[in-house]
Amino acid sequence: MSGGVDSSVTAKLLADQDFDLSAVFMRNWDTRDESGTDDGCEWKKDWEDVRDVCRLLGIRCEMVDLSREYWTRVFEPSLALWEKGFSPNPDVWCNQEVKFGALMDHIKPKDAWIATGHYADKRWALPSPNMANFLAYSKMEPRPQLRRPVDASRDQTYFLTAIPERSLARTLFPLAQYKKGEVREMARKWELPTATRDESRGICFVGKKRRFDSFLSQYLVPKPGPFIHLETGKVLGQHQGLFTHTIGQRARLASQEHAMFVAKKDIQKNALYIVPRSDHPSLKFQTAIVDNWKWIWEDCPPHGLDAEGFRGTIQYQRSSASAATIHRIDDSRMRVTFQEPQPVTGAGQVFAMYSKDWCLGAGSLLETS
Repeated sequence: MSGGVDSSVTAKLLADQDFDLSAVFMRNWDTRDESGTDDGCEWKKDWEDVRDVCRLLGIRCEMVDLSREYWTRVFEPSLALWEKGFSPNPDVWCNQEVKFGALMDHIKPKDAWIATGHYADKRWALPSPNMANFLAYSKMEPRPQLRRPVDASRDQTYFLTAIPERSLARTLFPLAQYKKGEVREMARKWELPTATRDESRGICFVGKKRRFDSFLSQYLVPKPGPFIHLETGKVLGQHQGLFTHTIGQRARLASQEHAMFVAKKDIQKNALYIVPRSDHPSLKFQTAIVDNWKWIWEDCPPHGLDAEGFRGTIQYQRSSASAATIHRIDDSRMRVTFQEPQPVTGAGQVFAMYSKDWCLGAGSLLETS
């Protein structure tokens, strides 16, 4: 439980059934690493709300401090990528490494299941003949599929696409069939303490009151470099580090009357290439090379990756899924070709593959063209 309305309603839905139920609150970020004190820390309010809901429902709860695991397995690797100018998605890796990794290791008994307030769905299905290794299965057993929920506007499958199959198999998504408005209404009807609580979005360690680049400047040493006009090659100003801007972001330069936009990062030159229009051709791409690809069913990828390619949809960032064909380059890299040009994004972004509403797997963007 996070202290929000979604996990609170999830707890109530389960409490009304015949489960041996307990709640776990994860503390993933230690503010003492930044300020030396816990005073004013948001996690304390979250933990208080979790306890209030659990008291009302009559279920036991505990707090698990996973801040060390979050730091070493999510934050430090992300920090190293930001420093190089990449754009990692720590929320995706948090689900893989912490919520459905370290937390799963903590839960006892080992055959226990975990339920979350994510807007996602899970179904059980047999491997089908259109899967590459279908004929290798001597014993056919149902396997878990990560599926989109009813409420498309709240779909969180993108952020779950890197979780291991073994963790997905032991997970319940009680909100799969509900829309956000219905969840709010149930919370009010049941008079849950979190019924009117505001949404909590964004990266957990940045918080609501800080700019992302200002936060990163606390951990990364400035590394000034040039802003270069992509068309003319003229140096127009100086940035304080590749991590201070993302691809496609507006770049405000005192020397320019109109806004410029970041089109490219050159890690070797420590340069940011910028263009003068938001509709500039360099801010679109149609082909991508994606690295570190993992299928949720690792031993059973879709058929056709080495020939005509597998057709489905690709989602990255908070964009809607777009039609694309994926080809295998080698064991870890895939080539993604979109039917239509897409808004440019930075290396390191997670690309997730879907077949209709079924999320098959994902990898990290290496380059676009």
